[in-house]
Amino acid sequence: MIAVMKAFPFAMLVTATENHPYVTHIPIIYNETSGRLVAHIDAMNPQVETLNDGDTATVVFKGPDGYISPSVYSTEQLPTWNYIIVHITGNIHRINDPESVKKTMIDMTAFLEGEDPNYVLEMDNPKMDRMVNYIRAFEIEITEWEGKFKLSQDKIPEDYELAWEALIQRTKRDYKEFIDSIYGNL
Repeated sequence: MIAVMKAFPFAMLVTATENHPYVTHIPIIYNETSGRLVAHIDAMNPQVETLNDGDTATVVFKGPDGYISPSVYSTEQLPTWNYIIVHITGNIHRINDPESVKKTMIDMTAFLEGEDPNYVLEMDNPKMDRMVNYIRAFEIEITEWEGKFKLSQDKIPEDYELAWEALIQRTKRDYKEFIDSIYGNL
């Protein structure tokens, strides 16, 4: 599950108040040292009101998914959808100290840039002094882990492998045409 969170950090933050659900899509990283999730959200986002110390949140990390046609199997099957999803539930802990907020920004940037970073965010970057007032940083103390891995595990080994290959091929498809169409309509 940690591997899914690391590979797919753009997650859905889900909270609720007074029977009103809030969902925001933001990068959320797993801090291996603390065992907590760490994130930032725009201070003007109405979901901020649900992110108080002790409030509960669920985070959904979505990995690869895709339709698996019966045509890929060696035996007769029905259509299905395979997916990799991780749900994390936990308690919110706000980070209010500006220097600590900056540190989380640096850590997140370092994680997202990867092992060979093209950009390094420095603590003394003057833009952070301005930006820190426009975001709210928080951690989620994990209380519940739920992995949902539907990968045709119930099939015979050959069909399992065929479904696995089909999912890999689906995730490799070229999104250029779709992205171009979106940009062209903005």
